[in-house]
Amino acid sequence: MINIKQGTVITGPNWPEPVEIKLIEEAGDYVHIVGATKNSRQHIDQLISKEEFAKFKLDQFRASFTEEAWKVFLALETTRYRFASMYDPLIAMNTSKVDPLPHQIEAVYGYILKKPRIRFMIADDPGAGKTIMAGLLIKELKIRNLVKRVLIVAPFHLWQKNQAQSNPKII
Repeated sequence: MINIKQGTVITGPNWPEPVEIKLIEEAGDYVHIVGATKNSRQHIDQLISKEEFAKFKLDQFRASFTEEAWKVFLALETTRYRFASMYDPLIAMNTSKVDPLPHQIEAVYGYILKKPRIRFMIADDPGAGKTIMAGLLIKELKIRNLVKRVLIVAPFHLWQKNQAQSNPKII
């Protein structure tokens, strides 16, 4: 019996690149291989004689644990963030340092993110948490790679007030 399992990568003269095995079974004097090439993901479904199959080599993975720990950590975090939104629909909320209120969560996750085209004006009473909602929305869109630019529009008198506070006049 063949000692190759599903997920094993083999190389041989039949293919230009390594093949990852999806299914392998004996069929008399032949071996039935179903898989896909590693780089081009081309589907492979072939019957190969056992003599010819003996010429194949296992593509062995060799690990060297010589990389610096912080680089490994960053690579793992990058991968985790890349797939996080698939498994955690509230990723921005769970990774932020704020505790949003229920109406803010409902507005962002229950309404805004469910729309196919996200263009909203967040306008509410003072103190209702518009900044937290906007922050959650922007962070969620950035994590999901759905946004390139964000336009934040505020009334002129708020900008003017902010400028006056940062540059006080001496009397």
